[in-house]
Amino acid sequence: MKIAVIQASSQKEKNVFLEHCLKESIDLQQHEVINFGIFPEENVSYSYVQTAFCVSMLLESRAVDFVVTGCSSGQGMMLACNILPGVLCGYAPTPSDAYLFGRINDGNAVSFPLGLNFGWAGELNLKNTMRALFEEPFGIGYPPQDADRKRADTRRIKELNQITKRSLMEVIVSVDRDFLNSVLRRESVCRYILECGQNRELCKFLKYGN
Repeated sequence: MKIAVIQASSQKEKNVFLEHCLKESIDLQQHEVINFGIFPEENVSYSYVQTAFCVSMLLESRAVDFVVTGCSSGQGMMLACNILPGVLCGYAPTPSDAYLFGRINDGNAVSFPLGLNFGWAGELNLKNTMRALFEEPFGIGYPPQDADRKRADTRRIKELNQITKRSLMEVIVSVDRDFLNSVLRRESVCRYILECGQNRELCKFLKYGN
């Protein structure tokens, strides 16, 4: 599984730590981690809305399989991600939230609170939350006696998510051009999609259409 790390600027000093926690939590698993920042040394600013659009692009292009993200509260990023095509993003402030999201909801993105309640020992909570997210296979259902029903509900949610949302290309051609250009300035994301993306229409747009 290819796992992207990407976040807004509000907590960019935690980027390296976020990547470290992710790699530590999947140490024995064969996953690839790609960190798109924002890095502490970058002198640009990306809002959670701009970043959520990048999350949708990464997932809709099929350049990555899962996205780890966050903002100060984690809530804004989760909400922004979930209005966009191809994204089912959970909010994981605690290990139990992360565990249940992975086992039951089987989404493809998770948003962590990187500022709210991130006080003394906040790093321990983030590490334990990340471990709980990846410690067992996604989508197996929980509790075990209700696993079949939970998996069926999750399949229905994913079907509805596809039905009720427009395609990303429909959104791109309709979105405010200044906002879209601000998203496309995140060059590492666009470059990676062009290298690894499987959505030909999106890749063609990124190469020629902007």
